[in-house]
Amino acid sequence: MAAGLFSFPTHGATAGDLIACDVVCKWLAEAGLKYDVALAPPFIGGCDWRSVDPGDYSHVLWICGPLGKHTEAFARMRRRFGGEPRRWIGVNLSMIDPVEEWNPFDVLLERDSTRSGHADLGFGAHSTPVPVIGLVQVEPFTPLVPERDRQDDAREAARRVAYSTHAAVVEIDTRLDVANASGLRTPAEVETLIARMDIVVTTRLHGLVLALKNGVPAVAIDPIAGGDKITAQGRVVDWPCAFAVDEASDHVLSEALAFALSADGRSRAQAAAERGVQSVEGLREEFLDALALERTRAAG
Repeated sequence: MAAGLFSFPTHGATAGDLIACDVVCKWLAEAGLKYDVALAPPFIGGCDWRSVDPGDYSHVLWICGPLGKHTEAFARMRRRFGGEPRRWIGVNLSMIDPVEEWNPFDVLLERDSTRSGHADLGFGAHSTPVPVIGLVQVEPFTPLVPERDRQDDAREAARRVAYSTHAAVVEIDTRLDVANASGLRTPAEVETLIARMDIVVTTRLHGLVLALKNGVPAVAIDPIAGGDKITAQGRVVDWPCAFAVDEASDHVLSEALAFALSADGRSRAQAAAERGVQSVEGLREEFLDALALERTRAAG
């Protein structure tokens, strides 16, 4: 039985605890040993240690985290599985009490204690990275054309598509005139974070712009039925994944997400960035020409 804080609901189980458990389970499998993992909700796929027969297990492995004589979760597990001849193994633990005074294990491979220390098992984990998706949402606003307003639908669609795949979703707030929910303080900080994303899902114009500017593919949902400034900007830079909310079905958004995560999507985003830069350069020339003309008129 492999157990730890992840075996108890709301006991503070972290990614590090589960990673350490995965490493130990890999070692067990490599040794040809059968095992169960005691998991509590919200984690799935294991067993409930409270309902299994303790007699089915020769060993209990307590994996990861700080552990002391007053750790209540461990004490509960010990009471249920403490009978002989069961043996206890502690792995990747930070022992709170001096092990010379308290050590409940037949074998202790501690992370740190008064006698020894080892590298955390996270160093030995082989995990597959997942995409990082920036979710940039427009806050509730007063629509200029109320009958075309579907901002709630747009925000919900954006959340649905962002969380529809196995990815790390980072919610990014671009508002800077009020306390920023992302803890960002300047435009440079906002843009830097967006530029680090693999893709962006957004209901905000500048979520689309700052993503594409940095070559990051974006799935953009315009919260105005029929499209408005977001879809217009998509047309200007020839970006295919900017949709009016009434066009943004789950099927459409799923296909757009797959495209954004592809090499073709990344290449197309870089091309859109180049078109955007060229358009702004042209606008700069128009601006300077218009300014020179105005100065001439004012002087005459």
